[in-house]
Amino acid sequence: MLPFMKMHGLGNDFVVVDARATDIQITAAMAKGIAHRRFGIGFDQLAVITSGSGDAHLTFYNADGSTSAACGNATRCIARHLMEETGKDRLHLTTDRGDLVAVEAGDGLTSVNMGHPQLEWDEIPLAEAMDTLELPIEGAPTATGMGNPHCTFFVEDAELIPLAEFGPRYEHHPLYPQRTNVQVAHLVGPDHIRMRVWERGVGVTLASGSSSCATAVAAARKGLTGRKVRIDLDGGTLWIDWRDDGVWMTGPTMHVASGTFTQQFLESISQ
Repeated sequence: MLPFMKMHGLGNDFVVVDARATDIQITAAMAKGIAHRRFGIGFDQLAVITSGSGDAHLTFYNADGSTSAACGNATRCIARHLMEETGKDRLHLTTDRGDLVAVEAGDGLTSVNMGHPQLEWDEIPLAEAMDTLELPIEGAPTATGMGNPHCTFFVEDAELIPLAEFGPRYEHHPLYPQRTNVQVAHLVGPDHIRMRVWERGVGVTLASGSSSCATAVAAARKGLTGRKVRIDLDGGTLWIDWRDDGVWMTGPTMHVASGTFTQQFLESISQ
C-alpha cells in the first residue's frame, strides 16, 4: 500500500506522494487514475517527493497525466510539510524547473522563490520569434514562462469572462507548442490584481501559484503595477514580489488529510 497526503493552497488541491522511502514509480496512467474525482481521490496536480541534492526533489503531474516542471502552490504546501518534519525554516528544493528556495514567512504563511521568469519566446516556449509582451492574438495577451508556459489577458472585468470556454481556446493555441496556462486579470487598485485561471491539462482552478507569478510579471512589464502585488484568486489571496533573485510567492497552505492507497486501487490504475 502507498501513503499519500491531500493538501491545498487556496483551493488549488494536490495529492502528495512521499516516495523517499519507497521504490514505487508513478506513471502517467497512475496519475490520471488518482486524479479522477469519483474513481480516485481527485487533484489539480499530483506531487511526488523524492530524495535530491537539496532537502527534496519534487515532480509534478497534471490531472490529465502530463507533467509540469513547476507548481507553485504545491511547492509551498510541501515546503510547509517538510519544515514541520525537519524543524527547518529554510529549504532547498529541486524541481525540473530548477532549484527553489522556500522559507517560513510567519503567521502561517510560506514563501517560495519560483526563480526568474522566462521572457524570451524560445524559453517560454512559443512557436516562433515574436515580442512576448503583446502576442499577435486578439486581446494582445502577454506570454511568460515560469517553468511552464503562460498566456495572460488583462481585461476590463475578469469575473465576466466565461473561463470554461475561453481557457481551452487559448490553451491549445498554435503559438504554444506545449499548450499554455491561461489567465484573465484586471486591476482592482494600485498593485492589486483580480485574476482567474485556466490550467493547462487541468481546467478551471481556484488558484495557481505559477499563474499568479506570471500575471504579476506581465503586469509589471506592461507598467500596470509595480513588482510587488497582491493577487486575489477564486480561492483566496497570494502576494507576489518580483525581486532581483527571482519571483517570490507567499500565501497560506493546508494539509487536509493523510491516507493510504490500497493495493486493489493501485492495481486497477496500473493496468
